[in-house]
Amino acid sequence: MSPDAEHATAAGSDEYELLRLGIASAVAVLRGLGGMIHRDLTDGGPMLLAAHTGLSDSFVRAWEDVGRGEAVAPARAGLNRSFAWMTTHGGGDSYVGTDRLPVGTGLACVPVLTGDGRTNVLSVLLSASQEPDAEERRVLHAVAHRIEEEVRAARSSAAPGERRDGAFPEIHRGPEFGVWDWDFTNDTMALDESAARILGCDVHTFDGWIGTWQRLVHPEDLQRVLTWADQARRGPSADGVEYRIRQPDGGFRWVTWRNRPRSDGSCGETRLNGTVRSATSSRLVRDFIGHALWQATDGLLTLDGSLRIASASSSAEQLIGLPEELSGLRLWEAVPDFRGLGVEEAARRAVADGGPLALDVPWPARRRRLRMRLVPATDGLTVYLSDITGLQPHAAEQVPVDAAVGPPTTPIVALTRALATAVTGHDVVNTVNEYMLPLVGATAAGVWVVEAGRVFLVTVVGARKELVDRVEAVPVEDLPDVAQALLDGVPNFISSPEEFLGRYPAMADIVALSGKQAWAYLPLIVSGRRVGICVITYDRPHMFRREERTLFTALSGLVAQAMERARLYDAEHKRAQELQRGLLPRVLPSVPAVSAAARYLPAGTDMEVGGDWYDVIPLSADRVALVIGDVMGHGLSEAATMGRLRTAVRTLADLEMPPDELFSHLDEMVGGLGEDFYATCLYAVYDPADRRCSVITAGHPPPAVVRPDGTAYFLDLPCNPPLGVAAPPLDMAEVTLPEGSLLVLYTDGLVESADRGIEQGMARLRQRLGTGYGGTPELDGLCDDLIADMLPDPFRINDDAALLVARTHALAPQDIASWQLPDEPTAAGQARHGVRKQLEAWDLEELSMTTELLVSELVGNVIRHASGPMTLRLLRSRTLICEVSDGSLSMPRIRRAADTDEGGRGLQLVAAMADRWGARYTPSGKCIWTEQALPTG
Repeated sequence: MSPDAEHATAAGSDEYELLRLGIASAVAVLRGLGGMIHRDLTDGGPMLLAAHTGLSDSFVRAWEDVGRGEAVAPARAGLNRSFAWMTTHGGGDSYVGTDRLPVGTGLACVPVLTGDGRTNVLSVLLSASQEPDAEERRVLHAVAHRIEEEVRAARSSAAPGERRDGAFPEIHRGPEFGVWDWDFTNDTMALDESAARILGCDVHTFDGWIGTWQRLVHPEDLQRVLTWADQARRGPSADGVEYRIRQPDGGFRWVTWRNRPRSDGSCGETRLNGTVRSATSSRLVRDFIGHALWQATDGLLTLDGSLRIASASSSAEQLIGLPEELSGLRLWEAVPDFRGLGVEEAARRAVADGGPLALDVPWPARRRRLRMRLVPATDGLTVYLSDITGLQPHAAEQVPVDAAVGPPTTPIVALTRALATAVTGHDVVNTVNEYMLPLVGATAAGVWVVEAGRVFLVTVVGARKELVDRVEAVPVEDLPDVAQALLDGVPNFISSPEEFLGRYPAMADIVALSGKQAWAYLPLIVSGRRVGICVITYDRPHMFRREERTLFTALSGLVAQAMERARLYDAEHKRAQELQRGLLPRVLPSVPAVSAAARYLPAGTDMEVGGDWYDVIPLSADRVALVIGDVMGHGLSEAATMGRLRTAVRTLADLEMPPDELFSHLDEMVGGLGEDFYATCLYAVYDPADRRCSVITAGHPPPAVVRPDGTAYFLDLPCNPPLGVAAPPLDMAEVTLPEGSLLVLYTDGLVESADRGIEQGMARLRQRLGTGYGGTPELDGLCDDLIADMLPDPFRINDDAALLVARTHALAPQDIASWQLPDEPTAAGQARHGVRKQLEAWDLEELSMTTELLVSELVGNVIRHASGPMTLRLLRSRTLICEVSDGSLSMPRIRRAADTDEGGRGLQLVAAMADRWGARYTPSGKCIWTEQALPTG
C-alpha cells in the first residue's frame, strides 16, 4: 500500500485531492522538484505523510513519518509555525537529517494551519542552491494559506454525518466516460449507463427527450452547447465543449462533451454521437493553481506573443498604475516610467532564451523598488510583480535566473526545448527517450503514425523486434488498446498485465511479446486530426496518479506538435532529396577512356537542396568529358538551375564543341537567368588516343591529379570568373596524363567548412591523396574513404559536397592506325587498301567490306566538297572507329536527293551502314567519324 493510503487518516476524497493540488501549486510557483504534506494527527505523536507529488518511492519511504523532536525542517516548521529550510550542502538551520535528502537538494517547509489547533506542514524539494528568498517565502506562505481555505471549505460542505477522519480512498485508475447519441430528426437523446451516471440522472427513468437533457444543462452554458452542436453537424469539430450540469442538491459539476467523427468522413447532419467525461477535477486543478498564483504575488500580468498586455490583476493595476484602456499596449508603453529601465530588453531576452528571468526595477517616481519575474509561456509571457522596497537596497540589476526564479531548467522545460528543436521523427523519439522517460520513470517509448487506417512505426526505443513485427501495418481496429486512445482522443492508461488482459483478453500475445508491466497510450492529435500515438511502457506495474495523467495529457500535446512538424519535414526533405538525386546521373556510363565513381552529400539536415552536380559524358573517338559544378545558394530554384545547366552541358557536348566555346554558351545562359544566379563549373575532355586532357574552369577549384607513382598535385589552370559574370574568350589548359592517372574533381563543400578554409581543405585533400590512394583499384571504396576523411561528420556540414573520381586508360599503340591521303581521286583506293590490310591484321575481316565502303564515301566527300590535307585513322576499341579529317570548316549535312540527282546520297549511305556517325571541329579543320560494332566473340 502506498504511504498516501497507509497514513492518510484525516480527510475525505475531496480534501485529499485538494492537498495534492496544493502541493502541485507550491511546486509550480517555486519551480521545485516535488513536494509533500505531513499531517499532525495525534497529540505528541509523529507527523505522518498524507500526500505527495513528483517524489521517488525511496524518498517517500524516508519521509513517511517525522518525529516532533527531530531537527529537520518539517518538524521545525510545525513546531515554530514558521518557514524552515534544510539542505545537504549545509545551508539552513542544521545538518541533521540531511541523509534523507538527495545530494544537491534542499527542503523548504511552511506550516498549514487546520483551524483545530493542529499544524500540518507543506514541504517543497528544491535545488540546494535555491534557498527561497523573502519574496519566495511569502509566495509559499500564500499557497499554504490557500490550502487552508480550500480544506476548511471542503470540510464545511460535507454532508451531515459524513466521516472526515477516515483513510483516504483508493486513487481512481482513470476518468470514467460515457456514450451519448443525439438524433435531430425526432429530438431524442440516448445515454448509456455511464453517461447517465456522469450527468447525474437515472438511465432507467431518463425519458430520452432532448428537453429533459437541456434542463440538466446550466442555463448560462446551454446556448454555448447548442451552438457547438450546430457547428458539429455542419463539419468536423476539432474541440469538444465543456459545460456545467445541475445536480439534485442544487450544485453543479463540469463535464466535457465530445463528438465522434463518422468513419466515412461525412458530417452528422441528422445525428451526432460521442463521449462525455467528468471535468470537475481538471477545472479544480486550473482554478486552484491559478488562484494560488494570482494571490501569491503583488501583481500578475499576462502578455501575448507580441508582448502586448492581455490581462492584469487588480493588484497589478494598483501597484504600477495601469491605464483603464490597455488594448494594444505593451507594458513599457502602458507604464512610461518603465522606459529606460531595461524592462523591454528583459522581456525580449526572456522570450528569445525561452527561460525565466528576474529584474529589479528602481522606481524614483514612487520611491519604490519592484521585482519583476518574466516567465515565458507557450503564447507569450507571464509577469509577476512584487514590491521589494526595503528588502534589497542595492542598485537595480538583473537577478540570475537560478537565484530569483528557481532552477534554470526544469525537466519539462528541457523536454519542451528539445522537442521544439527536433527535426525528424527519429529526433522526436530520441527526445522522448532522453527527456520524457526519466521524467515519468518509464523504460521504453515508441511512436507510431496512422496512415490509411493502419499503424506504422516511426521508431521505437527499448521494445522487442517481435512486438514491432506483430503490430506493424496492422489496422487500428485490430488493436483495441490503441484504438481506444485514438477514438476518444484521451490517453489510455493500463497499470498492470492483469488489467490489460481484463480489458483486452484477445491481446494476450501483445503482453507476452512486450514483456512490459504497465502502458500509457498517448494519442497524438493536431488540429483535431489524429496523426499517431506515442506508447510509454514500464517494466513494473505502475499506478498512474492523477497528476501523472494530467502531465501525460500535456506532454502528448507537445509530442504531437513536434511529430507533426517532423512528419512535414521528413516528407519535404524526402521530396527535396528525390528532386536533387533525380537531377544527378543515376548510373555513371561505362566508357573505355576512364573508370569513374562519384558521391553526393547534402548539407546537414537542411531541407533545402543544393546546386552541386557532376556528370560523365561519352564523346566521339572514345573521348570522354568529366564535368562538375556548383550553383550558388540553396533551394528549389538553385536545384532547377543546376538541372538546366547539366542538360545544357550534355547538349553542347554532344555537338562536339570545344571546351572554351562550350563555356561561352553556358555563361550566356546563366547570365540570362538574372543577376542573382552564379555558378562555378569545371569541364575536362580526355582523349585516350594521345592521353591529352583539355581542362577549363569557371570559378571552380582545380582538379587533383594522382600519378601512378602516388604523387598528388593540383592542376595549374587559368583562372576564369564564375558563369554568369565571365567575359569570353575563356582560357583553358591542356595536359598529358600518364596511363592509370587519377583525376579527382570536387566542389568546395568537400574542402571548405566553417572551421577550415578552402586552402587548408585542399592541402588536406592532397595529403590524403598522396598517402597511397593513387594505387587503390576500387574507386567506390576510394570515394567512401575520401568522404570519411574530409567530412567525418556528414550531419554537420554546412554546404553540399560532390566528388567525382576517374582513373584514365589509354589506347594501346597497336590499336591505332593512321594514314595521310593525297588530295586527289586516287585517295579513295589508297584508303580502301590500307583499311583492308589493317583489318586483316586485327582479325576483323568481317568488317572489311562495310568499312571500305564507308571510307570510300567519306574520302570521296572530302575530295568533292572540302580541301586541305586529309588523314584517315582507325581505332580498335569497344567498337571500330573510322575517322577522316580535312582542313575545311564546312560541316556535312544530310539532304534529301531527288530521283534525277546524281549525288547527295553518300551521307544517307553512311548513316544506314554505320551504327553511329558524326562530325566535329578540330584545330585545323573538321573530322567525320563512324562507329561499327565489333563481331561477336
